[in-house]
Amino acid sequence: MAAAPKTGPQHLRPAPYDGSSRAFTIGLAPLDPDRWLDVDADLERYLAEKARLAAITPDRILASAPESLDAQRETLALVLSHLDACHGATHKISTTRAEIVPSGRVIELADDGKPPIHLAASMIQEDLVLMAKDDRGWHLAAASLAFPSSWSLTEKFGLSMHEIHGPVPGFGHGTRNAALIERMFDNLRVQRPVVRWNWSIYGDDRLHHPEQSHPGDRRFGEGSIEGHVFLRIERQTLRKLATTGAIVFSIRIYIDPLEALETRPDGAALATSIADQVEAMSIDERTYKGIETDRDRLLARLRGIASEQSLSRSSR
Repeated sequence: MAAAPKTGPQHLRPAPYDGSSRAFTIGLAPLDPDRWLDVDADLERYLAEKARLAAITPDRILASAPESLDAQRETLALVLSHLDACHGATHKISTTRAEIVPSGRVIELADDGKPPIHLAASMIQEDLVLMAKDDRGWHLAAASLAFPSSWSLTEKFGLSMHEIHGPVPGFGHGTRNAALIERMFDNLRVQRPVVRWNWSIYGDDRLHHPEQSHPGDRRFGEGSIEGHVFLRIERQTLRKLATTGAIVFSIRIYIDPLEALETRPDGAALATSIADQVEAMSIDERTYKGIETDRDRLLARLRGIASEQSLSRSSR
């Protein structure tokens, strides 16, 4: 372990819906390894929800192939090393335990009853997915996934990357995006992790959201959607493991009510950007995102926020 832990960077989240990270694009960028994992004031809330879900629905959030154990152990060691070096103010790491300083929560590292990837994910706000390569290509070999965004670990576990991305418009097998992702996984270097951002719009602020959208779904309920729209952001990182060659895919969820735009100086521009992107999506893309049925109500709300913000600024 590092001899002199330091406090890691906080608040790694931008506003990717400003147009810098458009939906249905790959959008990878280099990532400083010291900024791999994010820790903020919501740490205990996330860890408590992970523990609650693991206690009541472990089969839905945990998956582990026996042949992935070496890569899982390497993932756990990497997480511990990163927390010790970059987040010493919130995590105290020893050879046998990890203590979450703000809450006093303790994770026993010698707990043989839990897969190593679950131990790793139980001390951080990110979910962890392990991708390994064999004759099938890159496939999902293990995961601790408490906070999925409209997908089921039970359904995806063991599938190849092409099969996992099959339902995503523009990312199915044989598409240019599918080929680019496969090449990117093959060429990822140990010392050069990458990051991408994704965003969606939901009707509530739950972290655990495995429900998949279907045509005709009303995401924001009946009547006014004010107070029922939430921006869900995913910060996704990819790191290649030095020894096993597997790839760790981390997913950090952030959730903001749409009304938060009303108090931001750039709220009008952000609301306009989101509305423009929603309008530019194809029907298949909006259906996949679960917003096609409520498209008009959502656009009216976004345009209304933009107009109100612009009027408010001009009257000052």
